[in-house]
Amino acid sequence: MSRIGHHLELRVDNVAHGGWCVGRHDDQVVFVRHALPGERVRVRVTEETARFLRADAVDILEPSPDRVEPPCRFAGPGRCGGCDWQHASLPAQRRIKAQVVAEQLRRIAGIERDVDVEELPGTPDGLGWRTRVRFAVDASGAAGLRRHRSHELEHVDACAIAHPEVDRLGVTDLEWPSIAEVETVVSGSTKDSAVIVTPRGTKLPALPAPKASAAVLRRFKGGKTQSVRGRRGIRENVGGREFRVSAGGFWQVHPAAAQVLTDAVLDALEPKPGETVLDLYCGAGLFTAPLAEAVGAEGRVLGVESNPEAVRDAQHNLRDVPWARVERADVATQLREWVDMRVDVAVVDPPRAGVGRAVAEQLAELRNRRVAYVSCDPATLARDIAAFVGAGYTLTSLRAFDAFPMTHHVECLAVLDRG
Repeated sequence: MSRIGHHLELRVDNVAHGGWCVGRHDDQVVFVRHALPGERVRVRVTEETARFLRADAVDILEPSPDRVEPPCRFAGPGRCGGCDWQHASLPAQRRIKAQVVAEQLRRIAGIERDVDVEELPGTPDGLGWRTRVRFAVDASGAAGLRRHRSHELEHVDACAIAHPEVDRLGVTDLEWPSIAEVETVVSGSTKDSAVIVTPRGTKLPALPAPKASAAVLRRFKGGKTQSVRGRRGIRENVGGREFRVSAGGFWQVHPAAAQVLTDAVLDALEPKPGETVLDLYCGAGLFTAPLAEAVGAEGRVLGVESNPEAVRDAQHNLRDVPWARVERADVATQLREWVDMRVDVAVVDPPRAGVGRAVAEQLAELRNRRVAYVSCDPATLARDIAAFVGAGYTLTSLRAFDAFPMTHHVECLAVLDRG
């Protein structure tokens, strides 16, 4: 007999990657959302498997001292799935994330390490930071945010963690007939903004005009975008340098993250004039440009990126540093071609799937002294750190940054050295 919809009482003790707390009921593991470690709660079962249950905490019987009132009225059981920890104080959120990172390192990589999650500047209340928000659109043309692990929409009039410029676009106030998704992109450092629409069919209907002056783009299958009106991207300023970023391309969503991570990578790698540096999964060249400035014209920086729009952006952004070059290629394939090259240091900033054992071993063959690994997923980071250690590296430092307040996500920078 299915227990979905049933109510249970239990105590949750630990946290798990993904925004869950963990408890037990009749010796079965229960993953609980909207709870905090140490709380006794009444939960409603939302999913059942042979090994565990998933549930929402609907009544807090013994609250944690870290519990706060969520700042967004759309947060809570069965509501918007965009935030995981709005019911926790910000210091508690960072402690929870630190615990998750440490647990992934211990469980997957066999490494014991204390972790401290650093606050990013500019958002002391943890709100108003997200510069990219993707809205789903229902059959009536109304835009909203998806509920947790659901295709159902929560219709919101504003998003508490969205950058103010996102709300100013007024996406949820407009009707979007025959549109499946609307993604808003704003710059954290300029006034640029864009709206990317994904049609339900092949024909693009007449589009409403957002409240703010924004470029409008159409997304095709495979992620390619085409400008409908306005520019194809936005501009970002980091360290006194302007970057062009295609509207559908990758960029850090917290306004302070690009500068903080750039400084952290430079501090970690300590590139010297004349050295050769690799920037793998380089995107629009956020790290490539300052690394090129650090090694100077007598050195070189080689970037690798598979997305063609990002490669074009990077080449544009690096036009004043000809000793920096970006190749459009799969990273593992490109590293095989560079097997005989001498490299001094490297930075990798892969997507959530990580780099994998092959790339770790290929980097080791290049005899570089240090790798800085930027990651937004503690589980794949731990897996890849284990691969780097197996290839002869040592984890010498690990920093974690609260680049996604109110959510379970955390940005990490691991530094791996070779003796």
